[in-house]
Amino acid sequence: MFNLSSCLTANARQRPDAEALVYGDLRLDWRTLEARALHLAAALAERGIGAGGIVALMMKNSPAFIELIYAISHLGAVVLPLNFRLSADEVDYIANHAGAVMIVADDIFESQAAGARLPMIVLDSAAQMDMGAALLDASDGRRSTDIAPRGRDDLFRLMYTSGTTSRPKGVVHSYDNFYWKCYDHILSLGLNGRTRLLVVGPLYHVGGSDLPGLAVHLAGGTVVLMRDYEPRAVLDAIAREAIDGVWLAPVMANDILNLPAEGLPDIASLRWCIAGGERTPESRIRAFFDRFPGARYVDAYGMTETVSGDTLMEPGREFDKIGSVGRALRFVEVEIRDEAGTRLPAGEEGEICMRGPKVMRAYWRDPERTAEAFFPDGFMRSGDVGYLDAEGFLFITDRQKDMIISGGENIASSEVERVIYEHPAVKETAVYARPHPRWGEVAVAAIVLAEGRTMTYQQLHEHCRARLAGFKCPKDMVLLAQLPRNPSGKVLKRRLRELDADGSLVTQEKVNNGA
Repeated sequence: MFNLSSCLTANARQRPDAEALVYGDLRLDWRTLEARALHLAAALAERGIGAGGIVALMMKNSPAFIELIYAISHLGAVVLPLNFRLSADEVDYIANHAGAVMIVADDIFESQAAGARLPMIVLDSAAQMDMGAALLDASDGRRSTDIAPRGRDDLFRLMYTSGTTSRPKGVVHSYDNFYWKCYDHILSLGLNGRTRLLVVGPLYHVGGSDLPGLAVHLAGGTVVLMRDYEPRAVLDAIAREAIDGVWLAPVMANDILNLPAEGLPDIASLRWCIAGGERTPESRIRAFFDRFPGARYVDAYGMTETVSGDTLMEPGREFDKIGSVGRALRFVEVEIRDEAGTRLPAGEEGEICMRGPKVMRAYWRDPERTAEAFFPDGFMRSGDVGYLDAEGFLFITDRQKDMIISGGENIASSEVERVIYEHPAVKETAVYARPHPRWGEVAVAAIVLAEGRTMTYQQLHEHCRARLAGFKCPKDMVLLAQLPRNPSGKVLKRRLRELDADGSLVTQEKVNNGA
């Protein structure tokens, strides 16, 4: 039996009074969480949800979100979490491409969710706290006892990746994918029944749901859930709930490190913070250890297609391997390959490729893009560029689609960003390509300045020219209040290119001219 609700049943039997889920003042033990999830399953079954049915969720983090995951799995149905920042048109495309039969939405997202043109359940604040009681009378004690058998290859979840030049792709997560991911994270992070995880990232994303996310529940531990992210509130929650671990998007980690050191709560309980998602600047890693010496900064690499967390930095190697995102976990193979699929030796850059039981087998209803994503031997192409050192530690150097080709020369934007980060006036930066009539493309630096600092393009150029070949130096500079990012914290360079193309960005030249 592969249903997630079997995890609830086992924990409810073995440790019924232990805390399973904390949300504000709400504290649910395993016995209560199981009862609520099965109550909700009965309510969904009454509305026609059964084996194979795809249920879309457009919600912020709440107890209902967690309980829905378990209830939907119990019925043999499929979870389709949606980014609540999507427009109605985007919801319509994803829900209909997936073949969803119902959508559940927080009331604040009702108008967007209506774009799916599906039967909809709208959750007010009370229903977000206890959805089963809202759908069935609170005094109705019915529970769904019939568990729909699921196998290793059965569909557990669909997650749609952000589109670039085309429509989003539906990533197929089987139960096999999910459980192998969980086993890997349980072993690598030492998760057990005493582990207390803070989940502040959105549950519609693998960072919040899977890094390590519900693997903590599989190990019998406690998930402490936050609805919204606020830097100080994260530290307060870690201190109040004696949190062991947390996943933070890069922008979240940066915000927390930029808080004044005075008056921060004691977070001595924290043992690790996973904060991968992009190549982490070395300065941020060192700043984390300076601020929180009792915790490990675990840089990581993974994708939605692999249920996240393919590599993790190992304890004690953070500084001698600084700049690396760690080594491959037990149940995933990582290789560097060239365009023809030939495996490359240590130290040589190429495309990062992965194979293993946690790696998806296909994109949903998309055989063409599935074929493009895999080599014949089953290794999945990530689209990321990097290299493995002699010990197998992975270093990410760039996204293939973000590689800038100027005058026939390749410019790795991450290399330029590393140099720009060394300037004391820079808080954040992203280097992207701008079309050029002669060179094909040139590099442009989008920069968020540190508070109270100023910078001119000439100062940036001099800083970079002292450290980089001339063709690698940015040919223009854009000053922004913040970088555009997706919910996992990755910088949206595609969006920067779009804004640059339509003239929405104020370049340094315009700044100097007073425009």
